[in-house]
Amino acid sequence: MSGSSVSNNIRKLRFHHNEMTQKDLADKVGVTRQTIVAIEKGKYSPSLELAFRIAHTFDKPLEEVFSYQPQNNGK
Repeated sequence: MSGSSVSNNIRKLRFHHNEMTQKDLADKVGVTRQTIVAIEKGKYSPSLELAFRIAHTFDKPLEEVFSYQPQNNGK
């Protein structure tokens, strides 16, 4: 169990960025479409470098694309 949650706004940003497809984004950042699908669904957390490449593609700061939510483990 990771004890935290990383979420993202990639799908919304793609829609507002001329309805960019997952394939278009994947090509721009150098990964497969399947990787973008997994990141959007929260099944995969990208490397820091890839996260920055995605944010740069949308001309947004990292924290507008990804958010981190630590989970309270009863402490």
